[in-house]
Amino acid sequence: MARTQGSHSDITGPRVREAALRLFAENGYAAVSMRQIAGDVGVQAGALYNYTPDKQSLLFDLMKGHMDDLLRAWAAQSVPETPQMALEQFTRFHIRFHHDRPEAVFVSYMELRNLTPENFEVIEGLRRKYEDQLEAILRRGVAAGAFDVADPKIAAMAVIAMLTGVNTWYREEGRLSLPEVEQIYWSMVRKAVSA
Repeated sequence: MARTQGSHSDITGPRVREAALRLFAENGYAAVSMRQIAGDVGVQAGALYNYTPDKQSLLFDLMKGHMDDLLRAWAAQSVPETPQMALEQFTRFHIRFHHDRPEAVFVSYMELRNLTPENFEVIEGLRRKYEDQLEAILRRGVAAGAFDVADPKIAAMAVIAMLTGVNTWYREEGRLSLPEVEQIYWSMVRKAVSA
């Protein structure tokens, strides 16, 4: 199929991903058709296959892109030496990073069930890699006598679940600023692991 006159892959490709992300977040992956995504972008349905082989690939690319961005952003942080400071940094980083990407966070958590087993394994591996970063901080804190955590792996998953939950209720126009929310959550995390 010929490309729509005036269409550019470097513009249309990102628009396809943006439309898919928004529609998956609003309606759920299963309820969104490739035709809907094409209509949202303003191209023929067949033209989408110039940018993605199928809807499953599109979902996987969105979720993998989110995890790659998260891991890259965390790797760019200079992690403080003390476990307490590292844990505070992780807490604040996680809230800020996810706050800026509510649709990507929603799709990444709610649509895991719609991945093929092979794609699920890749995304789970990336999620474990991120959880391992927090687990390592908690293990350092336990070894230093700063944290009292019976199982650092479970504690890491619990803390991440708690921090990610901010996206479900926080609103810019609410009574608390994001830095205030970060401070409250940091206080809860600190108390949950303190020796």
